Amino acid sequence: MVSHLRLAAVIFICSLSALAYEIALTRIFSITLSYHFAFFIVSTAMLGIGMSGTMLFAFPKLNDKTKIGAYSFFLGAGILFSYITMNRIPFDPVTLFWSKAAILNIGIYCVILSIPFFFAGLIIGSSLSAFPAISGILYGADLLGAGSGALLILSLMGIYDLDICIIIISLVPLTAAVFFSQWKVKIISLIFILLAGMFIYLYPESLKIRMSPYKELPRALHYPGAELLRTYISPYTRIDTFRSPATRFAPGLSLRYLNPLPDQVGFSIDGGETNAITAAGDKASLLFLRYLPSALPYELKSNLIVHGKSTNILILDPKGGLQALVAEYYAMGSIQKIESNPLLIDIVKRDFNSFSGGVYAFNTIEGIGRSWLKKSKQQFNIIDISMTGTSPSGSFGILEDYRFTTDAFKEYISHLEEDGLLSIHLFILPPPRTELRLLLTGIAAMEEAGIRNIEQHIAAIRSIETLCILLKKSPFDSADIRKIRQFAEERRFDLVYYPGITGNESNRFIRMPSNEYSDAFRQLLNKDSRAGFIRSYLFDIEPVDDESPFFHSYLKMGSIREIHAVMGKKWQYFVEEGYILPIVFVQIVTASIFLILLPLFIRRKSYNGIGSTTNRFFFLSYFAFIGIGFMFIEVPLIQKMILPFGNPSYAFAAVLTSILISSGAGSVASHSMRQLRTPFVLCIISFVIIILSFMVPVISAFISLQSLSLRVFMTFLFFFPTGFLMGIPFPLGLTVLGDHLKTLIPWAWAINGCFSVLAPILAMMTAMIAGYTVVLWLAALCYLLAFLSFISCSRSLLSSARMQPGSAVRHQDHPSSL
Repeated sequence: MVSHLRLAAVIFICSLSALAYEIALTRIFSITLSYHFAFFIVSTAMLGIGMSGTMLFAFPKLNDKTKIGAYSFFLGAGILFSYITMNRIPFDPVTLFWSKAAILNIGIYCVILSIPFFFAGLIIGSSLSAFPAISGILYGADLLGAGSGALLILSLMGIYDLDICIIIISLVPLTAAVFFSQWKVKIISLIFILLAGMFIYLYPESLKIRMSPYKELPRALHYPGAELLRTYISPYTRIDTFRSPATRFAPGLSLRYLNPLPDQVGFSIDGGETNAITAAGDKASLLFLRYLPSALPYELKSNLIVHGKSTNILILDPKGGLQALVAEYYAMGSIQKIESNPLLIDIVKRDFNSFSGGVYAFNTIEGIGRSWLKKSKQQFNIIDISMTGTSPSGSFGILEDYRFTTDAFKEYISHLEEDGLLSIHLFILPPPRTELRLLLTGIAAMEEAGIRNIEQHIAAIRSIETLCILLKKSPFDSADIRKIRQFAEERRFDLVYYPGITGNESNRFIRMPSNEYSDAFRQLLNKDSRAGFIRSYLFDIEPVDDESPFFHSYLKMGSIREIHAVMGKKWQYFVEEGYILPIVFVQIVTASIFLILLPLFIRRKSYNGIGSTTNRFFFLSYFAFIGIGFMFIEVPLIQKMILPFGNPSYAFAAVLTSILISSGAGSVASHSMRQLRTPFVLCIISFVIIILSFMVPVISAFISLQSLSLRVFMTFLFFFPTGFLMGIPFPLGLTVLGDHLKTLIPWAWAINGCFSVLAPILAMMTAMIAGYTVVLWLAALCYLLAFLSFISCSRSLLSSARMQPGSAVRHQDHPSSL
């Protein structure tokens, strides 16, 4: 038992460091490239693990349990090597704009980043191959270590920079190699730690994160006189404050305003999205606020102030606080601010409170606005949403955004006063697509809310670079329309739409070659022409809901050639829209197929005894199905919990830790509780997933009303039963396989890992087409198919065992030295 625990401890430690490195890489890629590369990291990690299984099968000597200490050393060294090497190799999706050869760098990144996960896979795979009788304990140690690794790295990232976190993570398996290996490996590990420490001390710049030069922060700092002020970190985001001539934050400012802007301090979030904090000490310098298109709703409601009526304003994600300044400038009454980035609130309150005029000093809440509205009974005269930063930029299509779904818009509309306004302002990004989807989302939400004659409830104006869309709960009356026309006329903004607009009233001051914005609005607000326009339009502009909240995904598969032509025959658009996903998918599919099929061409005699080709297919499919099923549960649960947690990183940490720890508990329990080791547990999992698919919206709505600590606890509580059951199938299959044909366990490990590589990408692609609930249903189907495969596979093995009596003897292996 002591030896069992010793082996389990090594697996726990190495799994902990591997998953901690995986999560750290997702943060690193968020800063250096983009958040949407998180799926790339997950798939690369699983690819390394799948590769380890193939190598263990191809080269049986790697299964030597005395090498586990050495693998631990290579895991720690591999973390440092892969990080430093990745940091030195130039790769940026933007370069695909002029160099298609950059696609090859994706493959290079896959190989480099998979190195530490390959050695982690060797540790776990060789242990499972040597001791299948205790696979429940060993696999449980793997899952529990992974869950603990998620907690460890989140704690570390709240204290240290990411480069320091990488050093600490690499030391964990290196330390394990010192304590749990033979003397030769102990000495090598100690020497490596010493040399690595000297290298880091002499060349610290080798560990500093290298941000893409094409991200907004490096571009802003490239201007003469630009200065980086300070970098702030949290486990979930990085914010840099700076001064730069590029910081001129007044989106859509009228050309009629000729005075200088007040002093502004720029900031970027993860090096990308940039915004600014505006000096608010001198009210006279804030006159420019009246010349912003986003001031329109406040002009319309200014009569409330004149008549001494109270006003309630809600500003969602004010970032640097510009819209809050607009509301304060117009002397609006109660102004509530809800910001989804807690670090930003802390920075402005602590370091820029006086500079910003105390913009976040009062009435400020952290979280997603719609989640807060769900538990609030307040009604507002204006709900103000900004989609603008210091410069326009496309959003990746695979990023979920729960702020702009029909469900979100219904929440906003339900919290408006009878004559309240929902105001949305955004950068114009030709050709029109974001603007039109926003309009259609508002139309769909109003119709579902029972509002009739939608064309009477919408107005829009545009400047040279921005668009302001207003949705009013009651129809715009003649006084509203007169103010809208006057506001646009005085500031030389163009009218896009208002009830009763005529063709010659638009495209007057800032002329475009065609009047496409106004024409599109009028056709979409006309019930007779709406469906035809949507059907024939170049992009997909249909509204999205919480089930598939990919607001920025506009690609129509049937229009790829036309879109390519409209975008100047450049492929950058497809990269920005997230369609680097199929490129990565093709590369990973190719690698996975190679790893899965390689055992067919080596050591063929090792598997010829497993009955017919059909029965071998069932053997392979069992581990494939549970690999896909596990990830098809994990991915949608993480995505669906973003809304109640109000932050993608919170949701990722809470769900991942809950699933991994509960699965680890299930795996360990299955070792000692024989009644759990039954193939019918696969049917139970399938049933539980179906129930869970209907319960997740209810769970999400319930926990969104609780405090953060309660949300984390309840997430663990709700998902524990499902996770507990999910930990049983893999050791169940290995135990049966170990009883009959132990040599094929590495192949099973490879198959499970490779299909786990494909599953996250397949899950996202499926969700974009059919929604997250369908992904969960497919997970249930996978476990059901795994059950059928298990029955067929076990019958084949038993039949083979009867013909080969010696193979039916249970292996009574025990771990000795590592």
